Amino acid sequence: MTMNWRLCALLSAFFAALTAILGKVGVREVNSNLATAVRVTVILLFSWGLVLATGATGQLRQWSARSWLFVALSGMATGLSWLFYFHALKLESASKVAPVDKLSVPMTILLAVALLGEPLTWQTVLGGLLVVAGSLVLLL
Repeated sequence: MTMNWRLCALLSAFFAALTAILGKVGVREVNSNLATAVRVTVILLFSWGLVLATGATGQLRQWSARSWLFVALSGMATGLSWLFYFHALKLESASKVAPVDKLSVPMTILLAVALLGEPLTWQTVLGGLLVVAGSLVLLL
């Protein structure tokens, strides 16, 4: 089954929203780092289950050293993001933490332009600024 990128992105946003709500409830009475470790273990098992079910493991032999490096670095960045996210959820309400977390959108835009050479259009600038404005409105 092939889905277009918009549907995948909307589903990602939906599950990210669920992550905030479920995570907030989950970290109330536990250490946030331990909660993140448990979460990562669940993701690990779930992800490998999908890979095994689809027979994609053979593709690992085709990966370049560059792919290995950047996927590993992305995993480390994700881990740090989740550790800080869960800790923030432990300290504050999900409705305050999530908007700050979504500042990753304009940060991604800036990094994509600076590091990947992606074009900066007026729509991208306006969308990024609206995300920043929305985050500020929700925080104040």
